[in-house]
Amino acid sequence: MMARVSRGRRYRPLSPLREHVRESFWVAPFAACAAAVVLAGLTSELDQQLFQEVSAQSGDAEALLRFTSAAKGVVSTVSSAMLTFIGVVFSISLVALQMAASQFSPRVLRLYVRSRLTKATFSVCLATFVFTLLVQLTYEDTTDPSQAQTAQVFSTVVALALVMLSLALFVLYVQATLRLLRVPHVIDRVTRESVAVLVQYRRLAPETAPPGELPGEGLTLLHEGRAGVLRDVNIAWLLRLARKHGAVLHLVPRIGDFIAPGTPTVVVVGGTPPRPWRITRALNVGVDRTMHQDLSFGFRQLVDIAIRALSPAVNDPTTAVQAVDRIHQLLAMLAPYTMGELRHRDKDGAVRLVQPVPGWSATVDLAFTEVRVCGGGQPQLTRRLAAALDDLLRITPAERRGPLLLQRELLERAVGEHVADPQNRAFALDPDRQGIG
Repeated sequence: MMARVSRGRRYRPLSPLREHVRESFWVAPFAACAAAVVLAGLTSELDQQLFQEVSAQSGDAEALLRFTSAAKGVVSTVSSAMLTFIGVVFSISLVALQMAASQFSPRVLRLYVRSRLTKATFSVCLATFVFTLLVQLTYEDTTDPSQAQTAQVFSTVVALALVMLSLALFVLYVQATLRLLRVPHVIDRVTRESVAVLVQYRRLAPETAPPGELPGEGLTLLHEGRAGVLRDVNIAWLLRLARKHGAVLHLVPRIGDFIAPGTPTVVVVGGTPPRPWRITRALNVGVDRTMHQDLSFGFRQLVDIAIRALSPAVNDPTTAVQAVDRIHQLLAMLAPYTMGELRHRDKDGAVRLVQPVPGWSATVDLAFTEVRVCGGGQPQLTRRLAAALDDLLRITPAERRGPLLLQRELLERAVGEHVADPQNRAFALDPDRQGIG
C-alpha cells in the first residue's frame, strides 16, 4: 500500500542543531556582530559613568578628554583598516578552497567550512569593525569639560584589545590554512572524523544485524520533498513517533543516497500508521553529504584523494599510499563487527526503527575497487594494497573474508594487466606497508 506525503504541509527537513551550526558559515559572524553591538552599548555606558564620576570627584576631566582626542585617530584608523583586513582574510580563504578542490577533492572543502578557527577569525574581525564603527559615533567634538558628556576610555581599550585578538587569530588562521593545504593533515582530519562515526557505529554494534528483506506488507511512504542527498535522519524523533503509534519503521534509503520525489523512503509496519508528513520531516535532505551518520562518506573522501593522486595529471602515488594507510585503519576497526542494518530500540526495549547501513562487502568494494583500478600499474601502491589486504585477512572472521580474498585476486589480475615482466610483477605484489619506502 502506497501513501504520499500530504501536500498541505510545507516540507521542513530536520537536522541536529549542532551539525547545522557547524555546517553553516553565517551563524558565528552574525552572533559576533550582535555581540559587538551589545558591547559597544555597554562600554559607552561605562565611559559615561566614568566621566561623570571623575568630573564630580576630582574635576580632572581634561585628562580624559585629551586621552579621547588622541585615541580618536587610532580608533578611526582601526575601523577603516579592519575592512581591508577582512578582505585579506576572505581572499586567503578563497585561494585555499580553490587549491584544495583542485589538489585533493571537492568533497574535502567541507573541512574549511567547518573550521572553527576560520569562523573565529572572520567573526572577530567583523566584530572589531562593527565595534569601532559604533564607537566613532559616540565621540564628541567639544574639548570643554563643562560641555562634554563622556570620554571614550573603556571603548578605546576594548577596541585595542579586539585588534590584538584579531591579529593573533589571523596568525593562527594562516598557520592552520597552510596545514590544511598539506595532504597528510587533510587525510588525518578526514580520518579522525571517520573514526568518530565508526566509534558511534561500534557502540550500536549489539543492535546490528545482516541486511534483511524489506517487509512485504505495510505503509510505504513516498518522498515528496525536494530532491537531494539524504544527509541524516532524526532518529530520536522517529523512535518517539513509532512508539506512540505502536509501529516499526523500516528506512528504505541509506544515509548518503540520492532521493527524488516519488522515491520510497519508509515502510511502516504494524500499529496505527502515523501521518506521512511526520515521518518525512525527520529526513534531512540536502545538496551534499556530511559525515554525520554517514558510514561511507569518510571512505569516499579518502578514495577520491587517492585516485586523484593517481591520475596522470598529478601522478603522486605516495599520496595514494597515505590514503590507503587510513583506509586500512578504518577497515580494521570495522572488521570484527556485523554490518548491514541498525535496529534502534525505544526506552522500553522494543525495536522501533530499522536503518540500513553499508554491508561489509560493499564497504570493502568502496575502499579498494577504484584505487586498485587506477593504480594497478604503480608498484608502490600495489605493494601497499597487498599488505593492507593481508593484514585484514588475518584479523577478519573467516566467514567474512570472501570480499577480501576477491580483492586480493583482482589485485593480482590488475598487476598482471599492467606489468608483463614476471619479476616486476612479483615485486609489485610483494606486501610492503610503506609501498616501496
